[in-house]
Amino acid sequence: MAEDRPIILWVRRDLRLADHPALSAAAESGRPVIPLFILDEVVEAHGAAPKWRLGLGVAHFADRLQALDSRLILRRGRALEVLREVIAETGAGAVWWSRLYDPDAVARDTGVKAALKEQGIAARSFAGHLLFEPWTVETGQGGPYRVYTPFWKAVRDRDPGAPLPAPTRLRAPDRWPASDALSDWRMGAAMRRGADVVARHVRVGEQAAQARLAAFLDGPVQDYAAARDFPARPATSRLSENLTYGEIGPRTIWHAAQRARQEGGRGAETFLKELVWREFAYHLVHHAPQITSRNWREGWDRFPWSTDEKAPEVLPWKQGRTGVEFVDAALREMYVTGTMHNRARMIAASYLTKHLMVHWRIGQRWFEDCLIDWDPASNAMGWQWVAGSGPDAAPYFRIFNPDTQAGKFDSDRAYRDAWIAEGRRRPSVTALSYFDAVPRRWGLSPDDPYPAPVVDLAEGRARALAAYENRDF
Repeated sequence: MAEDRPIILWVRRDLRLADHPALSAAAESGRPVIPLFILDEVVEAHGAAPKWRLGLGVAHFADRLQALDSRLILRRGRALEVLREVIAETGAGAVWWSRLYDPDAVARDTGVKAALKEQGIAARSFAGHLLFEPWTVETGQGGPYRVYTPFWKAVRDRDPGAPLPAPTRLRAPDRWPASDALSDWRMGAAMRRGADVVARHVRVGEQAAQARLAAFLDGPVQDYAAARDFPARPATSRLSENLTYGEIGPRTIWHAAQRARQEGGRGAETFLKELVWREFAYHLVHHAPQITSRNWREGWDRFPWSTDEKAPEVLPWKQGRTGVEFVDAALREMYVTGTMHNRARMIAASYLTKHLMVHWRIGQRWFEDCLIDWDPASNAMGWQWVAGSGPDAAPYFRIFNPDTQAGKFDSDRAYRDAWIAEGRRRPSVTALSYFDAVPRRWGLSPDDPYPAPVVDLAEGRARALAAYENRDF
């Protein structure tokens, strides 16, 4: 008799029906399929905003599965233990999942696969989170790329394969296992009152992601190459939120943007390059997982960054009260929307690591806690790129002047006025929302005076350059 035991589809950062290779293969097998999401040791370690946003995505995906006459089973515990429990309860003969590439996920998945195979369970992982598997893109010498531009040239004409259509039905098991209630998990508890503020700006689920992509390619893509650097303009796709949780597949975006490019979309190639920048980050993480937690270039371990989380200059940066408006606007945008414009991210990161001489890991961890589009690879590479310690990094002596950047990319003050309330006679709604989102213990009010600069920009730049010139590596 052909194998007919159920397949457990272990759902992680792949909360979609279309272009989901593991889901499609499970549907095509004809076997019963049990979709399972586990609040496991990796997910439990997520920061406040990513964990809350993941919970929203899980709830939405559970609703989507019902259209396939299926359901999403929820369990909490260590991944291997939960999988073994559900296998025992259902008689499942296989566990399938979509591959992830960050060190924590790889360690978990490697252990799970080995243990299940030893138990006689068919453990199988599928592609789907990236355009190209990291071991399939190599230099002429056979190793991984360490510089982005050659990487882009190596993949720009590759075909990642056509996106798969969504299955129309999943065969249900004879009996469904019990499921936890998502509300009991309280995945948004650490967000506290900030959840209600950020919730106004999230766009959850596969349909929302598809709508974002269509709207972007219908207009903003034309001017994307230039306009994407102006944080007050609606010039970007905002798909990072949805890509993070797999609510849209990268192949779907790739092919849609390629069509736009062929049809004359002026900024489509630049947009494709940004998608491949994400890809590059994951390829680096796969080949050198230490990039997520340590300096890529070991010489930077001796650079005199402050590693004191409680240093007096760190809290004003976290609060968005450095006295530098472009930096503060960036942090406040994050507290209200859960995201931050990419140009603003660079400015905020440069200010922390150079003007304040604070280690990039402190900023990285803060973003891990506050961004709903937190991505372990992109976040790590972005911080190391700005700090100067990573592969293909901006040179350390490239120090963004926030005031100069504001004059260039926010000359009409639209971005700063959108997020800063102090000293304004009629603050914007978004600027006031910041005070509703941040912790009460900060004791902040829009009636407070705007803070004086933590450090003079010229002095901060000079100190950073002196440290760089006197480095011993």
